Amino acid sequence: MAQVKLLGFWYSPFTHRVEWALKLKGIKYEYIEEDRYNKSPLLLESNPIYKKVPVLIHNGKPICDSMVILEYIDEIFEGPSILPKDSHDRALARFWAKFLDDKVVTVVNAFLGKGEEQEKAKEEVCEMLKILDNELKDKTFFVANKFGYADIVANLVGLWLGLFQEGSGIELVTSEKFPNFCGWRDEYVNCSQVKEYLPSRNDLLAFFQVFVRAQAAASASTQK
Repeated sequence: MAQVKLLGFWYSPFTHRVEWALKLKGIKYEYIEEDRYNKSPLLLESNPIYKKVPVLIHNGKPICDSMVILEYIDEIFEGPSILPKDSHDRALARFWAKFLDDKVVTVVNAFLGKGEEQEKAKEEVCEMLKILDNELKDKTFFVANKFGYADIVANLVGLWLGLFQEGSGIELVTSEKFPNFCGWRDEYVNCSQVKEYLPSRNDLLAFFQVFVRAQAAASASTQK
């Protein structure tokens, strides 16, 4: 029987991408929580270049990067398809997944950045939201009206973006500005494929608020 381990952080959207894929496929796995400040020898050995989570270990062989891991899981394991079977739909799914993944740093900087970096990130996030608002009109899922690859990668904007907004007090997303995106987001967090596997919203929000306070305290100490 295949041995599957997942190294991750419980609060990481990247880790949860992989967990969703494993659960959708019905794959049994061992989850190993990492400490971002004291990374395990197993993590450092498994991902010596980036030293980041998530890492999937399948029969002793590590696979790194959540996007790569999702495709690996879809190719190797039986179960519901994550990527569409149709070639054009598969290309669309990869396009939107890359678009969303490329915006991760921008989204984080919009809420946790400082000065000009933060203001620029806010503008870029609003541009991203305009694009998504147009794309998601009358849509429940990104491609072929079926939950899949792009929707898994969309977890940052589907759940974490709202938590960042609430925890930081910086409001970028409103139903008045982006009605289609907000409608999609509300359906997204309540659809059966997502809701069953979501981490605790309260736990994530509490973690983020503690992180924001710690960052603010660290910033203040450097200015004394």
